[in-house]
Amino acid sequence: MTTPRIATRETPYSLVYGSEAVLPVEIKQSSARIEFYLNNNDQTRAIELDFVKEKKDRAAIRMEAYRIRVMKSYNEHVRSRDFQVGDLVMKKVKPVGDMGKLKARWEGHFKVIQRVSTRAAFYLEDS
Repeated sequence: MTTPRIATRETPYSLVYGSEAVLPVEIKQSSARIEFYLNNNDQTRAIELDFVKEKKDRAAIRMEAYRIRVMKSYNEHVRSRDFQVGDLVMKKVKPVGDMGKLKARWEGHFKVIQRVSTRAAFYLEDS
């Protein structure tokens, strides 16, 4: 709750309450931040609450930009495959129980008999 998130560059606490959290450990140890916070709490809190909406709007913009960067990075590294009727494909085996690291992760050579979409096909015939 007190660590800034990469996407928003804000802590979840500050997005909800408008200010950074003051931890119990910080209250016991005197610091300039705590002294300022305790002495000017009413004024500081009023100013922070005035800017909560702006802080949330900036975080939403940063989050959308982060989402676009992640999507772009993913799309650069993904390999698109188109299946055609008659192609031979293999099916990934879903691990059940203790599969073991030396067991095959793929099975068969299946022949595509029908395209459902550009990335999906029926491959019911074993060849």
